[in-house]
Amino acid sequence: MASLRDQLGGLVYSTEQGRTCPDCRAPVDDCACDEHSEQARLASLDGIVRIRRETSGRKGKGVTTLSGIPLAGDELKTLAKTLKKRCGTGGAVKDGIVEIQGDHRETLKAALEAMGYKVKLAGG
Repeated sequence: MASLRDQLGGLVYSTEQGRTCPDCRAPVDDCACDEHSEQARLASLDGIVRIRRETSGRKGKGVTTLSGIPLAGDELKTLAKTLKKRCGTGGAVKDGIVEIQGDHRETLKAALEAMGYKVKLAGG
């Protein structure tokens, strides 16, 4: 792990390059940190989509979360849009996890299995 001096002593802005990425120290236009993190997330998946219902941190409102979908960012948003349309509700994509408002576990399981994904219902 880098020392505190190394963490805080990095270049933030340069008149030649403009803003720089704090992780790779490259100009923001040339930075590839997001692509590497997305590739690492996809590599860590086991190919099984897990569907669970969550209420924690949402003031009692339930959402159905889908994790482990092996798709990149734009494809994941497109899939989320079709699933939200299928359920007739709203939702979001956060950190590679699709959130659908309400309890739609069975509907989503049937839809994802029809698309060819391996699906498991997780949680209680």
